[in-house]
Amino acid sequence: MNDTETTSHSLEEELLESVDIDEGWQLLERFAGLVRESGTADERAAAQYIADRLESLGVAVILHEPELLVSLPRRTEVDVSWTGGRRSIRAKTSSFSLATGDEGRSAELVHLPADRCRAVTDLFDHHLSSQDADLGGKIVLTEGLAMPTTVRLLEKMGAVAQIYIHPGRNIHEGICTTIWGTPTASNIDRKPSTPIACINRPDGDSLLQQLSRGPVQATVRTRLEEGWRKCFLPEVRIEGGIEPERFLLVHGHYDSWHVGIGDNATGDAVLLELARMFHQVRGRLRRSLRIAWWPAHSTGRYAGSAWYADRFALDLRKNCIGQVNIDSPGCRGATTFDEVMWMMECDELCRQAIRDRTGKESRRLRPLRAGDYSFNQIGLSSFFMLLSNRSKEERDRLGFYPVGGCGGDIAWHTEDDLLEIADRDVLRQDLEIYSTALGRALNAPILPFDFRPVAVELREGLQAGTDAGDDSVPLDSAAAELDSLEEEIEAFQRYASTNQALGQQDEVNRLLMELARRLVPVNYARGERFDHDPAESLSVIPKLDKMSRLARLPKDSDEWRFQAAELRRQCNKVANAFFEAAELLRAGRRLLGY
Repeated sequence: MNDTETTSHSLEEELLESVDIDEGWQLLERFAGLVRESGTADERAAAQYIADRLESLGVAVILHEPELLVSLPRRTEVDVSWTGGRRSIRAKTSSFSLATGDEGRSAELVHLPADRCRAVTDLFDHHLSSQDADLGGKIVLTEGLAMPTTVRLLEKMGAVAQIYIHPGRNIHEGICTTIWGTPTASNIDRKPSTPIACINRPDGDSLLQQLSRGPVQATVRTRLEEGWRKCFLPEVRIEGGIEPERFLLVHGHYDSWHVGIGDNATGDAVLLELARMFHQVRGRLRRSLRIAWWPAHSTGRYAGSAWYADRFALDLRKNCIGQVNIDSPGCRGATTFDEVMWMMECDELCRQAIRDRTGKESRRLRPLRAGDYSFNQIGLSSFFMLLSNRSKEERDRLGFYPVGGCGGDIAWHTEDDLLEIADRDVLRQDLEIYSTALGRALNAPILPFDFRPVAVELREGLQAGTDAGDDSVPLDSAAAELDSLEEEIEAFQRYASTNQALGQQDEVNRLLMELARRLVPVNYARGERFDHDPAESLSVIPKLDKMSRLARLPKDSDEWRFQAAELRRQCNKVANAFFEAAELLRAGRRLLGY
């Protein structure tokens, strides 16, 4: 072990010895009395609490005040009638649903079945039995959560209102727009144009039974408070001593549905503890650490993190070594790590941190287009979103269905997400994992990222595009460029692991960051740099997503020709990204002499 490794090891030990959740637990107890809707007094009180506690710990805090567009659900009514009867059903609407006011929308109710979502990775997919049903002028009743992809698809199919039967006794809060962050002139037309109502499973079953007996008329009324709200965005900047301009961004949202202890007060507690811990060792950090608490995650579709990405775009592009999302750690019963998200270049870093702190193996999931990952199009290597989780066997035993937080607890996004959802021991263990992974990313002489597995993932993405499409849009050019890139990555990563690279670590780290700037957008974005893709499911190499659609179109039709022309251009963009990444490494090889 050389001197640099010894220093990093001793710092890691010091961080672990300083792990303490008392400050974080006090935050949980305070937040348990705050309904932290964005732009409200309770959210401002939460931000002020974070700022006050940081200042009491001697940690300087910046309070940004962005003006963000948020949508706060208020009152929802669902009335149904049939020959000889009528009833009202308890319901909730979703953020950015169309607000109808007192008049509402009335029409015949039709049922379009949907399969049950089986995994957290499928939450953003639609599960409808048909995409071709004629819903023109009808109110549609379907199963599942009101996720944005489904909402948009049902609007395209002609529904004038939508009612969702949630899987259990709870009605989960949510947001139904695909627009990521503040809308723009070019995407505001994606804002939902129908009212959304969500009901629970028992009421849904009763309504389905009534519908099976004959026609049912329905009226949906929704009321929301929608508009621009000034929000607080606390940020901490802890400066490193050797490469202070380079920083790791660590973040999570502090707004909530109801008091939202498991989603995400526990994450806010971890962020506060991390600020305390790393501030104490600030003089021994190689790189800088930024910690941010986002508003408008829940009712603004990640508007806080999107604002930060827009406001500090060039700084992030030039200097950020990566980003870490902290959402829903420290929840009761969360003892496994079989649904943890990270990008492939972070694979060994994440697996080893979990293994070292828990003795357990973990299973990697490809990051969803969710969880304040507002930095994919800038090109930041990224790890974590959710962390510890209830095991699938435990969830099945309890009858839980997939949810997007709270460690897999069914209290997610409901009034039941109370202080009892948090667990001291789980919170402490998760904090140890985060401090380990962050410390290694901040203090490793060579950034702990390996792009060899990324090349494998990209090749699989190209193969999936080839298998899904037809040979009129060949991916040969992209595959050839990836062959060259893979060779360059292999040579570069071998060199980066040598002692010789330690003497040229600044240039090696620059190449690792620039490689991320080129490959992360190819792997995780459909749109251009500094834009924000919609909140929809994305495959590996999203620019080629439409290959499967091309194969389903009548060949040589106008629509087929238009789609083929688009895909040829997208293929060229992908091939060029591989070429530029390989050129970057070829230049690095000449400079470093390996």
